[in-house]
Amino acid sequence: MFDFLQGYDVLGAFWMTVKLTLLSAVGSLVWGTLLAAMRVSPVPLMRGFGTAYVNIVRNIPLTVIIVFTSLGLADIFGVTMGASDDFKAQGFRLALLGLVAYHAAFVCEAVRSGINTVPVGQAEAARAIGLNFSQSLRLVVLPQAFRAVIAPLANVLIALTKNTTVAAAIGVAEAASLMKQMIENEAQTIAVGAVFALGFVVLTLPTGLLLGRLGKRLAVKR
Repeated sequence: MFDFLQGYDVLGAFWMTVKLTLLSAVGSLVWGTLLAAMRVSPVPLMRGFGTAYVNIVRNIPLTVIIVFTSLGLADIFGVTMGASDDFKAQGFRLALLGLVAYHAAFVCEAVRSGINTVPVGQAEAARAIGLNFSQSLRLVVLPQAFRAVIAPLANVLIALTKNTTVAAAIGVAEAASLMKQMIENEAQTIAVGAVFALGFVVLTLPTGLLLGRLGKRLAVKR
C-alpha cells in the first residue's frame, strides 16, 4: 500500500522540518521580544527602528526573504555561515536566518499586544521603586505579557512550521522538497500529498492544542 515510500527518507525530511521549526522559533522569540521592547522604548530612534522593521518585513513575501538570504547574502555579498564548502549546512543556516527575520516581526506584534494588556500602574509602580525602563520591562511587564499572548504565539509557531516549506526554494531537504521530488518520480500524486499533509497535521495540531490549553491555565486574571 505504501510501496511508493520505499527509497525515500520521509522521516529524515520531517526531522529537518522539525529542526528548522524549533531553531527558528527560538530565534524569532528572542529577536521578536527585542523588537517589541524597541517599539515600546522611550528612545525615539529605537521606536522608529522597531516600527520600520515590522512594517517592512511583514509586507515582504517570505519566499523573497529566503531567496535573498541565499542569492543576496551568500552569492552576492559572500556572507558565509560556517564552512563555505558545506552547501547543505549553508542552505540550512541561511533558511534559518530568513525564517527568524520574517517571523520575528509577527512575534514582536504578539508580544507588544501583550505588553499593552499590562495595566499602566504596574510600570509606574516599578519606576516608583527605582527600576529603570529595561528593569521594569524585564521583571514586571514581560512576565505578565507573555502569559497573555501564549495563544497568539502558538499561532505564529504553527504558521512557522508550515512556512518551513519555503526553505525548499534554496535547496534545503525538508518535507516539501522531498514531496516535490516524490511527486515528480512517482505516479502517486494524491497518496504522496496525503502522506505529507498528514505529517504536517501531526506536527501542528498537538502544538496548537497544548499551547492553547497552557494559555488558558496561565492567563492573568484581571
